[in-house]
Formats: sequence, structure tokens, C-alpha cells
Amino acid sequence: MKIGCLLSIRNKSTRLPGKSLLKLNGFTLVERLIQRLKLAMLPSQVILSTSYHEDDEVLCELARKEGIPFYQGSQQDKLDRYYQTAKKFNLDAVVIVDGDDPLCFPEYIDTVADTLKSKNVDCVYIEGLPLGAASTGITTEALKKVLEIKDEKDTEVWGSYFIGNQFFKSHKIKALAPYISRKEMRLTVDYPDDFELISKIFDHFSTVPDFKSEKVIELLEVNHPEWLDINNDAQYLYEKHIERSAPVRFKSIQA
Repeated sequence: MKIGCLLSIRNKSTRLPGKSLLKLNGFTLVERLIQRLKLAMLPSQVILSTSYHEDDEVLCELARKEGIPFYQGSQQDKLDRYYQTAKKFNLDAVVIVDGDDPLCFPEYIDTVADTLKSKNVDCVYIEGLPLGAASTGITTEALKKVLEIKDEKDTEVWGSYFIGNQFFKSHKIKALAPYISRKEMRLTVDYPDDFELISKIFDHFSTVPDFKSEKVIELLEVNHPEWLDINNDAQYLYEKHIERSAPVRFKSIQA
């Protein structure tokens, strides 16, 4: 099974404008994320998956700079973009990482990829990691099927298309210690407070991109637990944003 790691990203944030290009210890957030994704061993390649909008051209330039391929597709429909990316690069499955998550844990990308290879499932997801640390695996066939049966063009929030419904077989991975986080730990970048925390983490580890994920947990739970207060309010704002997202809809003939 050929599996690629897809960096799902666009340069269109309204909650933190231009966040993809903000600097984390000398590199843009996009570059830092690509550097981290390259640490995963099982995916055959890292691919930047973005849209054809002119504002996203800069992301393609950064992909070239980091030596990875890219695909430009739909602006609204992430699921179509993932499927078209998988087709272009002849992938049997993809492990998807969101462009908001520069600290996505590479070892769990490998766990997701290995599970896709070893189990007969459509989707693999992780429970128990900090928000922003997890990735999700989907087979190309499942992506093809969801495009046939979904009834919504805006798939910004897409996990529920695969998890917890009758059309797809999903598999849950439970995170193990020391990775299981406290409830309030956010390692994603949606708001200025999130970026402040992530900046502190990257500044702590200096320019070395291959710091271990458990060291991040240790830094926040042991060395600097007060840092977790920086983006406490962001979680409430994030949950309200999710509530306003387009709903998951399937065509009535599939009900």
C-alpha cells in the first residue's frame, strides 16, 4: 500500500490572518510543519495539498523550497482536494495533517499509516492527543466514495463524514502515555494566543526541528505549566467556530 502524508493548508485564515507565513524561530509556520512531517518514516512522501486560489501560490513556492511536491485543487471542498491529490500521486491512502498544526506528532503519523496497512478499514483516527497533535488516515477508495454520497460542497470540517456513520469503517487509535494530554492543552494555531504558545515552544527548542514529541509534553506539563494559560480562552472560541461550520450531509438517496 502506497501512503502519502498530505499537508492540508490554505492561506485564507480570518481568525489569524497570514498565519501560515508567520515565523517560528526563523522559518514560516508552513516550513516548520513540513520539516516536522518529514520525520515520519512510513509515508512514501509529504505532499502539500492546497487550492488554486492566487493567495495559495506562496504555499506552493514554500513547498518547492522545502523539496516536496504539491497539488492545487478545490477552494471549498477539502475532500475533493484530498482525493485529487491522492489520484495524482497514485496513492492508496493518505494521512492528513492540518496546516494549523506545526507540532503534529510524527510518530503517530507512522502509527496511522501502519494501521491503514494492517487493518481493513476506511479511516484511522486518534483519540487522546492534544488538539493539533493528531493526524487522520483515509483510503483513496473511501475518499472516492464520500464524494459520491456527500451533499455539501463546503467540507472544511470533514471528520464526521467517516467517523460514526454507516457508510465507512473507521478504526480508533488510543494515544498512550506520555502523549495523553490534559484536557486544556492546545497545540494548534487558530488565534493569536495559540501562536504565542507555539512560538514559545519553538523558541525553547531553538532551530532543531526533530525534537521529540514527548519533550513537548514534558515542557508544558513539568517545566512550564503556566504556558498552558496563554491560550485558555482560544478553546472556547474554537468550539464556537466549529458550531458555525457547514454540517455533514449525505444525499437523501443514501439514507
